[in-house]
Amino acid sequence: MPSLKMMPFLVVAAWLLLAIPATAIAADGEAPVSAGPTAGLERDWTQLPADEQELEVWDPLEPFNRGMFWFNDKLYFYALKPVAKGYRVVTPEPVRESVGNFFHNLTAPVRIVNSLLQLKVTNTLDELTLFVANSTLGLGGLFDLRSEDARQPAPEDFGQTLGNYGTPPGFYLVLPVFGSTNARDAVGLVADSLTAPIPSPYYAKLQAVEIAGLQTFDTVNGLSLDKDSYEAVKRESLDPYLFVRNAYMQQRQSRVEK
Repeated sequence: MPSLKMMPFLVVAAWLLLAIPATAIAADGEAPVSAGPTAGLERDWTQLPADEQELEVWDPLEPFNRGMFWFNDKLYFYALKPVAKGYRVVTPEPVRESVGNFFHNLTAPVRIVNSLLQLKVTNTLDELTLFVANSTLGLGGLFDLRSEDARQPAPEDFGQTLGNYGTPPGFYLVLPVFGSTNARDAVGLVADSLTAPIPSPYYAKLQAVEIAGLQTFDTVNGLSLDKDSYEAVKRESLDPYLFVRNAYMQQRQSRVEK
C-alpha cells in the first residue's frame, strides 16, 4: 500500500501515462494541433487576443474540459478572488509586489535549467545573474533589481523545452486549479515541479499541505495585483472557454517559436 507521501508522485505518473501517448499520436499526424501564434503557465489575461478566431486545436476531452473550466471559474469567483480582494484591502501594494517578486525569484531555477537545456546561453546567463542579484542584494528576492529598460529574459519552462525539440502540444486539457494546459505542457509541469523549490522533493522537502498553502498564497497575492482582467474576458467573450483555449494555445506556440 503506497504511503500518503507517494501519492503526488503516483498522480504525476498517471499524467505522464496519459500525456506521452497523446503527443506521439499528434506527431504521427493523426490529429490536428494548434499552429497559431500567444497565456503561458502564468496567466496574463491582458495579453489575450481581441477576437476568438477559430483555431485547429485538438480537444477530444471537451466535455471534461468544460466541466473543469466551470469548476475553476466558480473557484475563482467564489473563493480565490474574494480572498484576494480582502487581502488587497489589508496589505499595501508595495508589500504585495515584494511578495510577488519573492515567489517569482523562487522559480528562477526552472527558467535557468530550461534555458540551458535549450542552449540559450544569453537567456541562461541573464536569468542566473538576476537570480543571484535578487537573492542577495534584493533580500531573498523581495526586491527585483532588474531595470525597466534592461533586456528581459524569456521565461522558459520544460513544456517549451519539449516544444523546442519538436514535441507537438498534443490534446488540450483543463486541470482543476491549474487551468489550461496540453499533453506536452502537462509533462512539463511534472518536470518543472522537480526543479521549482516549493514543490520539489529535493529542496526544503515540504509536506503536501505546506506546498498547497504556499502556492495558494502565491495565487491569492497575484490575484490581488490583478485588475480584474479575467472578468473582462468573461464580460466580452461569447464563449470564454473557447477564448481561453485559443489564447493559451496561441501563446504557448508563440513562446516555443521564440
